Amino acid sequence: MPSVAVIGTRGYPSYYSGFETAVRKLVPYFACAGWDVTVYGRRGATRLDDPDLDPRIGSRMTGGLETKSASTLSYGLTSTLDAAARRPDVALVMNVANGYYLPLLKARGIPTLVNVDGLEWERAKWGTLAKRVFRTGASCTARWANDLVFDARAIEKYWQDTFGVGGTFIPYGGDVPPALPVPEGLTHRGYVLLVARFVPENSIVEFFDAVPAIAARHPVVIVGSSGYGGELDDAAQSLAANHTSVSWLGHLSNDSLLHALWQHAGVYFHGHSVGGTNPSLVQAMAAGAPTLARDTIYTREVLGSGGKFVAANPDAIAKTVLQMMDSPIELDEAAQSNVQRAEQEYSWKQVCEDYEAALRALLRS
Repeated sequence: MPSVAVIGTRGYPSYYSGFETAVRKLVPYFACAGWDVTVYGRRGATRLDDPDLDPRIGSRMTGGLETKSASTLSYGLTSTLDAAARRPDVALVMNVANGYYLPLLKARGIPTLVNVDGLEWERAKWGTLAKRVFRTGASCTARWANDLVFDARAIEKYWQDTFGVGGTFIPYGGDVPPALPVPEGLTHRGYVLLVARFVPENSIVEFFDAVPAIAARHPVVIVGSSGYGGELDDAAQSLAANHTSVSWLGHLSNDSLLHALWQHAGVYFHGHSVGGTNPSLVQAMAAGAPTLARDTIYTREVLGSGGKFVAANPDAIAKTVLQMMDSPIELDEAAQSNVQRAEQEYSWKQVCEDYEAALRALLRS
C-alpha cells in the first residue's frame, strides 16, 4: 500500500479555508484508492467529533507559532521534518511557503506534488517582508518540487511565464447540495450575501461601504471574519448594530447552513481579487447562488460568459446588486446556469481523480 503525507494545512478534518475543504474531499478518496494517508495539522484546529471523519485517515500534530505571519512557516517546518523522518512514498504539499523545505523531503527520496495556490505575494494583507518570503518560497517551489498543481489556467500561465515551469491543472470542486430549507429569518431570493475572509483584497471595505444603500431595501447577511480581530471585524459588528436588516454571522463551520445561505440568496457578492480558482466561488456556484463577482481574470475564468461582474467600487456594487435583486426571473436563471457549470467543470469527483492520478505518476517516476 503506497503512503502519502499531506503537509501545509490545518489538519483533518478542518473547516478553516479552501485548502482544508480540499483535504476533507481528497483524503477519503485516496484511502478508497488504496493509499495509506497521513495529514499533518495543528492542535485545536480540527473537529474530531465531525460525523464525516474517516477513521482510515491518520493525523499527526506538530508544533508551531500561532501568529498571522509565522504560523504557515513554522508549522510547515515541523511537519516537513516529521514527514522526512517517517518517509512516506510521496508528499502532497499545500502552499508555496513550504517550498523552502522541499529539499528536506528530496534528500530523503520523497517526491512532492505542490499545490501552489494563488499569488500570495500580491495580497494586500501582507507587508513587504512577508511578500518577499512568499515570492522566494515560490521560486524554491519551482526549483525543487517534482510536480505542481495549478488551480486556474491563469495561474498556470503565470508560473510558465515567470518561473518557466509547468504542471497539472486541477481546480477546486463544488458539491451540488440537495434542496435545503431557507435559513431562519430569511426568504428565498430575498437577501444579499457576502462570504469571505476579512482581508482587503476580498473587497471587504468596498462592500461594507455599499451595505447601507443595499440594506435600505434588502436584508444583508455577512459571513466571515479576519480570524484575528481588528478594524474589519469591528466594521461588520457596527453595520449589524446600526442596521436592523444586516446580520453578521462570523466564521461558519456548518456546511449545511452555509450551503443553504448560498442556495437561497438573491445575490451573492464575491469580491476576491487575488488567487486562482476560489473554493468559495465554486461552491457558491454549485449551490445555485446568483453571483456578482469582482471583475478579475480569475472570476471570469470560473463563472464563464454568463457571469455578472463589477469593479471594486461601493457605488457600482450597490447599484448592480439592487438591479439584480429587481429581476427575480434572471436570478433564477443565473442560479440554474451556475449549477450546470459547476457540475460540468468543477466536480469533486474529477478533482479527486486528477489528484490521485498525479500522485500515482510520482510513484511511477
